[in-house]
Amino acid sequence: MVLPLPLPVIPAPVSSIVEEGMLPLTAALGVHGDPAATTLLIDAIARRTGIRPAQDETGISLRVDPAIAAAEGYTLTIADDVEVTGADAAGLFYGIQTLLQLLRQDEHGSWGWSRARIEDAPRFDYRGVMLDVTRHFFTVDEVKTVIDRCAALKFNHLHLHLSDDQGWRLHVDSWPLLSELSSTASATGDGTTAGGGCYSRDDYRAIVAHAASRHVTIVPEIDMPGHTHAIGLAYPELAEDPVMNEHLLDDAERLGQELPKAGVPYTGWGVGHSSLRIRNERTYDFIRDVLTELAEMTPGPYLHIGGDESLGTSPEDFAYFIARVTGIVTELGKTPVAWHEAGAADVAPGTVGQYWGLLEPSPEHAAHAARFVERGGRVILSPADAAYLDIKPTADFPLGLAWAGIVDVHRAYDWEPAAILDLPTEAIAGIEAPLWTETVSCLTDAEQLMYPRIAAIAELAWSTPATPDAEGRDSGSFGERLGRMAPLWRADGIRFHPTTEIVWSER
Repeated sequence: MVLPLPLPVIPAPVSSIVEEGMLPLTAALGVHGDPAATTLLIDAIARRTGIRPAQDETGISLRVDPAIAAAEGYTLTIADDVEVTGADAAGLFYGIQTLLQLLRQDEHGSWGWSRARIEDAPRFDYRGVMLDVTRHFFTVDEVKTVIDRCAALKFNHLHLHLSDDQGWRLHVDSWPLLSELSSTASATGDGTTAGGGCYSRDDYRAIVAHAASRHVTIVPEIDMPGHTHAIGLAYPELAEDPVMNEHLLDDAERLGQELPKAGVPYTGWGVGHSSLRIRNERTYDFIRDVLTELAEMTPGPYLHIGGDESLGTSPEDFAYFIARVTGIVTELGKTPVAWHEAGAADVAPGTVGQYWGLLEPSPEHAAHAARFVERGGRVILSPADAAYLDIKPTADFPLGLAWAGIVDVHRAYDWEPAAILDLPTEAIAGIEAPLWTETVSCLTDAEQLMYPRIAAIAELAWSTPATPDAEGRDSGSFGERLGRMAPLWRADGIRFHPTTEIVWSER
């Protein structure tokens, strides 16, 4: 008897069929096929269950066949044995992640898999998470941990926010004072000063290499021309003096934080006060040097140049700056990415815009996003009132901010990417879930904000909406499937927030 029941898998697959019976996991079950995938699966099963499968020609077959699915797609069959076939190496990796999600204990404590057949491939080719390492600095090992956990949910991009008013987080040989003078502080969760940090070039290469081993592309961001107070600490000739604005003054008074001062490290949460010197040619020497070094260390196609909240820059200077800097990125052979405000300028053709407005966009923000498409680019969706992982999940939650409202699991899940902006679906590159770290003091804080809502964004980015004739993303089954992620997350040491919206499973 074949039962077409939803499997406990996130993101939801394109097609799945559950059959009667279980395939037990024993040490006699072998794993064979692609060497890297074989090692990854054996290690993951052993870490989870204490049972280490043999590496031999029985049991679980792992292979690549480009004919079976679209890029990053896979098929998975669990019967008397297991076969995972990826359309490419990434697809094989994602098939393994699904196989690991399906590995469960029964009521007697025995491990095994429900017999099933799955066919799957992603909806969007850009599925991202952003980690703000500026306001809170994460070590290399912590970033690697975030990469592993995001890849398990089939995210394939990690956007690293490497510079902001509060600090500069990557050593640049051509401008060495940045790591010496601009990376020594960061803000803790209560807005006070804490020790900072900076990635060496070897650190950054190690992050890039680890990400590649998990089929994750690193997207580095140097935020400009605003959010640049830290640059002025090392090279004051490049930065204007802070320009106060009403929002900044209100936040400083409400939070009891110091206002920004030229030459003094800034650990507050206010924005919009800083700007590079737009008409100074030395500024563009700096930008070209920094982006050249970053491009040389970044094998992925993207360099993010920021462009948000540049309230200290006149509209004319902002337009001049964005056009010139996106052009520099293009000359370096990379694709520029910029926050949606940059759409007010003539961005270089092919520039990708990142929309961080609300689910109901203002006409101005919608026009900015559309400008990227008019110039031959696409748009990444990061609506703050649904995809921002740092927005509070409940009003009384001790971490996070509430300027975009409250984002619970259902709010994070119940929106359709193609319906936000008046753009053709093919103009949407994908979805990214940013984690800004004003209130984060450690990796545990980050996990409390990320999980479980990150699973909702993962499904939106991967799964097509269900229809009467096809499986896919379905809010009716999502809560149940999400609850069954709990034992996997606990086994991986993820300190998720057990929101009462969800009934959490023990096995």
